[in-house]
Amino acid sequence: MKEVSELIDYRSDIKVVDATLRDGGLVNDFYFPDEFVKDLYIANQKAGVDYMEFGYKASKELFDVDKFGKWKFCNEDDIRAVVGDNNTDLKIAVMADVGRCDYKNDIIEKKNSAIDLIRIATYIHTIPEAVDMIEDAYKKGYQTSCNIMAVSNARESELSAALDILGKTPVDVFYVVDSFGSLYPEQIARLDDIYLNFAAKYGKKVGIHAHNNLQLAFANTVESVGIGVDWLDATYSSMGRGAGNCAMELLLGFLRNPKYEVYPVLQFIEKHINKLREDGVVWGYDLQYLLTGLLNQHPRTAIQFTKEGRKDYAEFYKEIVTDD
Repeated sequence: MKEVSELIDYRSDIKVVDATLRDGGLVNDFYFPDEFVKDLYIANQKAGVDYMEFGYKASKELFDVDKFGKWKFCNEDDIRAVVGDNNTDLKIAVMADVGRCDYKNDIIEKKNSAIDLIRIATYIHTIPEAVDMIEDAYKKGYQTSCNIMAVSNARESELSAALDILGKTPVDVFYVVDSFGSLYPEQIARLDDIYLNFAAKYGKKVGIHAHNNLQLAFANTVESVGIGVDWLDATYSSMGRGAGNCAMELLLGFLRNPKYEVYPVLQFIEKHINKLREDGVVWGYDLQYLLTGLLNQHPRTAIQFTKEGRKDYAEFYKEIVTDD
């Protein structure tokens, strides 16, 4: 059992990453009003959040720019319109998916960019390209992290091999990603131990990105904090794909770091998140997401169930059990 001090003590190494625009953008195709984005940027500063993830660096050859909002692509000019020269302590991040971005051309030299951190998302089988992306971003002057997705489906031997490969790169942070929201704290703890062992070997940090299908995103994040994970992803009011993520207001309320403040988060939620819900944007825990989480499945079927306004949960369960 963990010592209580491991949960309630102040840790200066903790970094909180706001993923509202990026993971939340998967709910509304990244169509956020400019005022929403600017106010989120200001709220993160006031709350003491360490990094704000603006969205994806997606390829305009693969994705139609007319079908998505600007934060699917994170053009430099669009980021600058919000942050200017960003003369603040808040650092700026974007995510680059392996196979879905033109990173050699769309990610410019750091000296010409407002972005500080490139978050590379990969599966186990695409680690070689992820390594190339890490090397490219590092040479351009960026911090980097690597999110290994769908880790709940990975064999431990494959995961260890992947972490050993990544450890030899200049990546700064390994991320445990519960893509399907299917992991329990005991399983998260086991994964954290594996990641932390490789992090110690290669001088890296470890992060956690949790989904809330089983209503465990916050619990799994707290579990990780107690074990020694330092980089913590969260979103305002849990906004994110499907069941959503660890709630920023829960996380900042839990952390004992005096730099973090919950009040600006509550102000932002009151002004902006409530309006999104009133306008019909849907995310968060529901039975369909519970079911895909229990079955360790990608939530795409539950997302479609939600879009269709279905409520026949038992029939949906039969469908996905048959397809499993």
